[in-house]
Amino acid sequence: MQKTSFNILINFLRGASWALVIIIASYLFFHTLYLGFFIAISASLFGSFVGFFFVAFFELVNLQYKKIALQEEQIKLLKEINSKINQL
Repeated sequence: MQKTSFNILINFLRGASWALVIIIASYLFFHTLYLGFFIAISASLFGSFVGFFFVAFFELVNLQYKKIALQEEQIKLLKEINSKINQL
């Protein structure tokens, strides 16, 4: 499958979402560590759900884009088959 600018943008945004997960988790962990280790872990996991949401969202967008591209390819092949059958 060829890389389009839309595909490159989606992959970039997925990577940025993973970076957001890491940044939020580390920020919340180190800023709540004085309250206790388990509270810091809980805060970092809870805070990183925002980034996980965006990771999942962009992954779904990428999957739907691939699905549409495959359907377009199948339609093209079916039209070719149909035209060959009609020529007979």
